[in-house]
Amino acid sequence: MPEYVSATIAHIRNELHKVIVGQDEPIEQILVALLAEGHALIEGVPGTAKTLTVKTLSRILNAGFGRIQFTPDLMPSDITGTNVFNMASSSFSLRRGPVFTDLLLADEINRTPPKTQAALLEAMEERQVTIDGEAYALSPLFTVLATENPIEYEGTYPLPEAQLDRFLLKILLSYPSADEEHQVVARWDSGFNARRLDQIEIQALADADAVSRCRAEVRNMRVEPGVQRYIVDIVRRTRDHAAAHYGASPRAAVALLLCSKALSAIRGRDFITPDDVRDIARPVLRHRLTLRAEAELDGASPDSVITDILQTAEVPR
Repeated sequence: MPEYVSATIAHIRNELHKVIVGQDEPIEQILVALLAEGHALIEGVPGTAKTLTVKTLSRILNAGFGRIQFTPDLMPSDITGTNVFNMASSSFSLRRGPVFTDLLLADEINRTPPKTQAALLEAMEERQVTIDGEAYALSPLFTVLATENPIEYEGTYPLPEAQLDRFLLKILLSYPSADEEHQVVARWDSGFNARRLDQIEIQALADADAVSRCRAEVRNMRVEPGVQRYIVDIVRRTRDHAAAHYGASPRAAVALLLCSKALSAIRGRDFITPDDVRDIARPVLRHRLTLRAEAELDGASPDSVITDILQTAEVPR
């Protein structure tokens, strides 16, 4: 892997840790989504720095940043934009919505009805939006990082399976450890204020094309046939598992391939190992499985099913 790829990844990670304490694994997974040109759903209880992480990342990348606070009364045009009639010129002009940006923070995405959630489908899959029959291209860097709260269900709408499948990863943010939480308190006591990011010395990437160049290296990485078969085997086993009602689709196999490439690049290699596949399998697959009701009553979870599959799938040599 070229040195500039490792240097870029190290720079982003180091700058994030100027603001974010701990959360090493979620940060690594966000970097995987960025390098694999995919979107991520970030789930965590309030106060675990979901929004702060995304805002800090946009400053490091020196990228355009848009935020949508999803609410029950949000309309699709509030996301994509709309054509507005100009009385002076007697013509329509496009008023662009927040989707026309580089990094889009979809905050509490499950608080808006499916009709509005669906407004993101074309943008996430095609990197374009269609307004009044005309298609508009989005930024090449366009990435949706959506957040949701796993403990509040009143006033929420479950994300449709079709939209869930558009997210490359589902990242879980947990509570920090006692030592990490003490670091958070100590930082605030010494003057740190996450509400004033502009006062924090965050060094943006010097090369505006750094992320695009890193993505090209990840795309060009080649994977041994044995590892390809291992990826396919893991995904196909999700469809046959006794606890699964619906398994992962072929899109999940492609996602697992792309994320394994990105993870190996983050680890400084230009080849994928079975360990890369296993380490990224849970965030890639956990939101693509639907479990049987009786399995859930018995305590099964998507992560436990994936763990069982990883333990039984034959590892290539």
